[in-house]
Amino acid sequence: MNAYQIIGENRPGRWLLTCDHASNRVPQEVGGGSLGIAEADMARHIAWDVGARGLTLALAEALDSPAIVSDFSRLVIDPNRGEDDPTLVMKLYDGTIIPANRHVDAAEVERRLETLYRPYHDAYARLAARQADTVIVAIHSFTPCLKGRPPRPWQVGILHSHRDDRLSRALIARLEQEPGLIVGDNEPYSGHLPGDAIDRHALGPGRQNTLIELRNDLIATPEAQQDWALRLAAALRDALSRLRD
Repeated sequence: MNAYQIIGENRPGRWLLTCDHASNRVPQEVGGGSLGIAEADMARHIAWDVGARGLTLALAEALDSPAIVSDFSRLVIDPNRGEDDPTLVMKLYDGTIIPANRHVDAAEVERRLETLYRPYHDAYARLAARQADTVIVAIHSFTPCLKGRPPRPWQVGILHSHRDDRLSRALIARLEQEPGLIVGDNEPYSGHLPGDAIDRHALGPGRQNTLIELRNDLIATPEAQQDWALRLAAALRDALSRLRD
């Protein structure tokens, strides 16, 4: 099974761009390539972060730095959860039951960990360690509105943990200078989740980090992804320079 793709591994930049939910692919070894839900649901945010892969690659290019992106759906197993997290393999998400996961046993979870989750994190760890001053930028996207919930007002959210919010705070301050931009501070989710990818690869080893959530309707096309990549690259550079001053 392919668990990930690495793009620009030899680029010299100190940034590492990551996309934990880059793909909605279900490997053939899992349910014959299907989780038993409708194609329309597999295209939704429940199966992947819509637009996030393209944004990640464009941003990595703009920062002349490498990127790692997952190559399996978060519904198969979620690489942005700890191995003991009860939401590691979701059985119900935003109103959709996941038939292939309803009766998944410990042996199947272990198989998915061994063939998908752990290879992704092993590669992630290797890339993060390539330079002593690596800065990790995790890219995600969020849906404008969950079922039965009010619309989300933010265009971009910057997520962070109380364990190290330096770069995120600087990035929020920089983005809030842009006219008309509604920036979420730990919105639409809290950025502290023990065992998640940032906790594992940035907070634990003491690396600078931030997590960026883009509203997925704003990055639905390659052109929009490129525009946001250039916008975010400038903001990230400015934010990091503030920390050095």
